[in-house]
Amino acid sequence: MQTFPHFEPMFPRDQWVLPQILEHHAAVRPDAPFLQWTDAGAPLSFAEVNARANQLAHGFASLGVAKGDKVAIFLPNCLEYPLIWFALNKLGAAEVTIGDSFKGQFLRHPLKLSEVRWIVTTPELSHRVAEVEADLADLDGVILLDDEEGEADTLPAGFARVACHPFARLQSDNRANPEVTVSSRDLASVLFTSGTTGPSKAVLMSHRQIYFFAEEIIQVCQLTQDDVYLTGFPFFHANAQLESIYPALVMGIRCVLYRKFSASDWIGRIRRSQATVTNLLGATMAFVNAQPAQDNDRDHRLRCIFAAPVPDKLCAAISERYGIEAITTGFGQTEISMPFLSPWGEPIPPGACGVLLDQWFDVAIADPESGEAFEGPATGELLVRPKVPGVISDGFLGMPEKTIEAWRDLWFHTGDAVRRDAQGWYYFVDRLKDTLRRRGENISSFEVEDVVRSHPAIAECAVVGVPADDDGGEDEVMVFVVAIEGERVEPSDLIEFCKPRMPAFAVPRFIEVIAELPKTPSEKVKKGDLRSRGVTETTWDRLAARPE
Repeated sequence: MQTFPHFEPMFPRDQWVLPQILEHHAAVRPDAPFLQWTDAGAPLSFAEVNARANQLAHGFASLGVAKGDKVAIFLPNCLEYPLIWFALNKLGAAEVTIGDSFKGQFLRHPLKLSEVRWIVTTPELSHRVAEVEADLADLDGVILLDDEEGEADTLPAGFARVACHPFARLQSDNRANPEVTVSSRDLASVLFTSGTTGPSKAVLMSHRQIYFFAEEIIQVCQLTQDDVYLTGFPFFHANAQLESIYPALVMGIRCVLYRKFSASDWIGRIRRSQATVTNLLGATMAFVNAQPAQDNDRDHRLRCIFAAPVPDKLCAAISERYGIEAITTGFGQTEISMPFLSPWGEPIPPGACGVLLDQWFDVAIADPESGEAFEGPATGELLVRPKVPGVISDGFLGMPEKTIEAWRDLWFHTGDAVRRDAQGWYYFVDRLKDTLRRRGENISSFEVEDVVRSHPAIAECAVVGVPADDDGGEDEVMVFVVAIEGERVEPSDLIEFCKPRMPAFAVPRFIEVIAELPKTPSEKVKKGDLRSRGVTETTWDRLAARPE
């Protein structure tokens, strides 16, 4: 079976430590551009980024932040975000990334679970922290990032106990590297799973794991010193941090940062920034392709897009329209990095997400009930374990029972149904909890979505199972669809579109056209919300619409 080509990482394994890598580049290429805030901003060099991170690190240390502590970054995308991340890692402290849309219980849960000592946020977001302050026993204080500098310490309305300081409090004059020993085994980041089927879990990510994420992007995109990376995805998410910013750091290249993703200005940003590599996620590919075609769509330097998943028709359309050399892909989770990647220069079979990195991982396709592994081509639950220490996470913070449940029988159980073909390519089938069963047939919601999404009027969709009318305990297929701006989705037309493209038992019975899908801050569809909503008076029913 085919596997991913073996490779030698950019740095030896004992140097898979973010502060070491930043300090290395600050020494060997001090004036080379690294972080640039939008294409209109002046880039900070590696030496400047290192010096600013050092100043912040000494500022955090003056507040008592030390090795092993956890500090939450509760900010929108901004240039300070990666500088704070780097500063904390220089002290041996861990960043805890919190989506800036979180509030109430959605904010209380990750802050309480991760036992953060400090939170960096904005005055606009601070009232949300104040609302949950009483439940945060470990919290010492809040740093308020604002445009104003040098303000006196204040206690914003709503806070009862914790200390609050302006961001200027962190601006130390000391630009020297902190004298803290940080190893590749030390905790670097706490990232949260999306919580699509339950409370979000805090994933413990060591320095060696976050480095490996970055190394995988370097390999799958074949990064060189001539590349420029671009991202506008949320910085609290692995895609922006570990699959955009950190690969640029490891490679020693420029990374252009934006507050948000923009489909309408996607190619404009690519062109103005001179970016050569960027990432796309799910529906963002459809949003980009839906933009009006321009005569200069191929006037740019972009050579590679890393995308997951890779809808076949969209990939072909984007490659042809924009003249992209390669669209690469992979499959992974925050907990396990990416055990599958697509080899450079090879055509990707329709629906495939990559081949195994057998240099680094063992995988098994197993019966989800018995745990027995299948040989050869098979479909089942994906089980993963590392061949090299540290390339997967160290477990879940504060949830020992979830750690034991996931890491059992010497494997990490992903909860994902995956198919392996005879050539060694792997295909994501579904989350096990998203698999539907209708009329005795198992249905992949992912595969139904892939067909529905290819309809020319549909921007994105989500398929869920709703209880069937009979007593068989099975499902009916329901699809929620979002139309492309300016388009109209006729349910009956969509059914006719689906019929020749999928088995009869998989054709949706119920269709609901909605303005937008409910999503987690990391842009994963909250299917639990859709299942709870289910069939309503506005739902189109294929059986009810059928002529007598």
